[in-house]
Amino acid sequence: MVLIRRLVGDVLRRRRVEQGQTLREISAAARVSLGYLSEVERGRKEASSELLAAICEALDLPMSEVLREVSDEMMRVEAAAVGALTELRPREDAVLRDVVEVG
Repeated sequence: MVLIRRLVGDVLRRRRVEQGQTLREISAAARVSLGYLSEVERGRKEASSELLAAICEALDLPMSEVLREVSDEMMRVEAAAVGALTELRPREDAVLRDVVEVG
């Protein structure tokens, strides 16, 4: 299971790096400690809506854009998980069929 805080952190880090900004610059602009921002980017801390808004403002990004990217990534992760389960099911059915035929 993927954690939303991990995806939020990934999106924030990716967008910050794309802009060529440092953690220090964003932490100062968002008025959040450097260490806490680092923890958010690494998915170790949950960003409150107020903190997320401040970080988005510091990155000059609409929060809706960040949340859309998180949602898109969540859909990709879920689709991959469903695909993996679908691949497992035929094998499980074959094993059960073999057990029933043998038993």
